[in-house]
Amino acid sequence: MKFEHGALGTLGGVIAILIGLNVMAPPQNETVAAKRVAGYVSGHASRQVSDQISDMVTAAGPQLSVPENLLDNAKAIAVNWQNPDVHALWQAYRQMNYDFKDVVEKNALVPRVALTKLPRNLNTISEVEKRKAIFFKMVLPLVLKVNERIRADRRRLWKIRYREATSLPIVAVDRLWLAVMAERYNVKRGNLNALFKRVDIVPPSLALAQAAEESGWGTSRFVQEGNAIFGQWTFSTQGALEPKSRDEDKNHGIKAFDNLIESVKAYVHNLNTHRAYREFRATRSVLRRVGAPLDGLVLAAKLKRYSQRGWDYVLTLRSIILGNGLRELDDARLRGNPAPEEEPVA
Repeated sequence: MKFEHGALGTLGGVIAILIGLNVMAPPQNETVAAKRVAGYVSGHASRQVSDQISDMVTAAGPQLSVPENLLDNAKAIAVNWQNPDVHALWQAYRQMNYDFKDVVEKNALVPRVALTKLPRNLNTISEVEKRKAIFFKMVLPLVLKVNERIRADRRRLWKIRYREATSLPIVAVDRLWLAVMAERYNVKRGNLNALFKRVDIVPPSLALAQAAEESGWGTSRFVQEGNAIFGQWTFSTQGALEPKSRDEDKNHGIKAFDNLIESVKAYVHNLNTHRAYREFRATRSVLRRVGAPLDGLVLAAKLKRYSQRGWDYVLTLRSIILGNGLRELDDARLRGNPAPEEEPVA
């Protein structure tokens, strides 16, 4: 049973995504308004390249939304893609040298390209391995981005703990930040040990396995209509999708999100805060304490309560992790540094 608590690549990647706009299918009516693919591209553009981007922006028309500073430093680009096409996306990934096999086998860095919704035509890819690869390629940057922010929070916690341990004063802004974090993670103020147990990442291998299982590899109604990758339950009547095969004695819905990244944030926060996953957090904390890697295969065993299927659910997650070599992704990292707007905030 699931619970809910309460949320680059090269410049060639920019051009590839822009070119992808030319092959998109016309927009269709949807029940959930999350209609943009956002990519974040590191680097600096020459004036010639900036002019090329400017020409493409003009040609693309109103479907394209570009930050005001894009043509100055090529830091980021946001592409409005009302009906993402999986085949165009596959070609765009190839242009930016985003190869899932290289990420798994060679620890290649992952581009900062984050979809806000999944393509509706995933099932048109008949080759199973290719369909799985593109699903993982779409979801992995989202997971890494959320984990990156959490790592930054942990670093800040360590700095505060060091100052506390060495009797150095904790500045007012850090005291305020600690109060915000205590409320966000539902721990008593000043309890740094409790915060360290909760402010931590979810291994990409585990997150990807759950995303695949919960979303039907990106094809379920819940992810297509509500960006609900992880099938989190909600008992609120607002922002929820009603399951068609819900038991008569159940009254839950599946929480919908404006975009995919919010779904990932909510999933990680759920595992980091809900009482149902105390064993998960305790095991993760032990792994940290003994210097062992956060192994998704190990931590999957602590998620029996995530699904009504119990241990069978755990076995399914482990099968997905092992069958797709996902353990190698637990050390995966995003290319470059986060843009200023992606930096963690208090």
